[in-house]
Amino acid sequence: MAMLKSYGACLKESALQFPRPYSGDVNNRRNVKWKSPQAAAISNFHPPIPSFGVQNRTSVDDIKSLRLITAIKTPYHLDGSFDLEAYDALVKMQIEAKAEGVVVAGTTGEGHLMRWDEHIKLIRHTVEHFGGSIKVIGNTGSNSTGEAILATEKGFVDGMHAALHINPYYGKTSLEGLVAHFESVLPMGPTIIYNVPSRTGQDIPPRIIRSLAQSDNLVGVKECVGNDRIKQYTDNRIVAWSGNDDECHDARWDFGATGAISVTSNLVPGLMRQLLFEGKNPSLNAKIMPLVNWLFQEPNPIGLNTALAQLGVIKPVFRLPYVPLPRPKREEFVNIVKEIGREHFVGEKDVRVLDEKDFVKVDRYYISL
Repeated sequence: MAMLKSYGACLKESALQFPRPYSGDVNNRRNVKWKSPQAAAISNFHPPIPSFGVQNRTSVDDIKSLRLITAIKTPYHLDGSFDLEAYDALVKMQIEAKAEGVVVAGTTGEGHLMRWDEHIKLIRHTVEHFGGSIKVIGNTGSNSTGEAILATEKGFVDGMHAALHINPYYGKTSLEGLVAHFESVLPMGPTIIYNVPSRTGQDIPPRIIRSLAQSDNLVGVKECVGNDRIKQYTDNRIVAWSGNDDECHDARWDFGATGAISVTSNLVPGLMRQLLFEGKNPSLNAKIMPLVNWLFQEPNPIGLNTALAQLGVIKPVFRLPYVPLPRPKREEFVNIVKEIGREHFVGEKDVRVLDEKDFVKVDRYYISL
């Protein structure tokens, strides 16, 4: 992804010390041991937040109390560009169902398929149109600390309420590197750390989270390892959200989780709110489990994209490498909707099985780099 435009920083002349050119005899230079200049590190330097960003700031405690946060889908036009009309409709349905927050441009929202300018544009758009009605959590994490810093600064400048940060993936670092990475972004504002080893290839151990919890800006953890891990956090008064929809009911009511950062709530936000707000309800949990299992039979967001298209609330457009589920699975979804009840799902159109020809798969969705 293209790097965001950086900001300028004025440093005092004495801040950086470079060795002066040697002015002695050439022959004597050979007897002088060369020493490299010391590296200059500027830690925790962040530009001031403009007035709009300050006005839109929220407290860490406000974010800690959120029980239902939806990892919102990003819909597209036929050319692969953002369909903001459809996006706004999706967010409005979350607000009407009383979801308390949305994660923008996360895994579900396909932030990893966006240029950074698109990424920040979507966060800004969400804040400007819905920031007064729902908490906006911008996914500004990256495996590059530099990109994570710049994106997070820009997100808070544009008024997001909190940041979601993943640990560096692919080019993994050491545990000490994890601490340094997160400590570089924590000073900027309320931060949720996202632990999903199945995607990053690296678990964030609880001792790392406990160390980072010394920061006043650590809101908590979106945890995908399981409910026993969540219990370790909640026993130590560290806020945790379940990142696994199949476990979130038990996480909430038996393991102390505050709630869930959910994919399924894109489809049935009212039922997910009921599951997380109204006490233990094993029968409701069992009712939605066929939908949850269907959604995650292939990597997210493949199932969700297919489902929303068949519900008629987004265009059936996929940015590659994602492709729709095969027809037998699309037929299965229609049966699940009928079993749970169409009235519980977002949108008003009848659910239908789309043909393969109905789907558009876009590869060149970057106009320029």
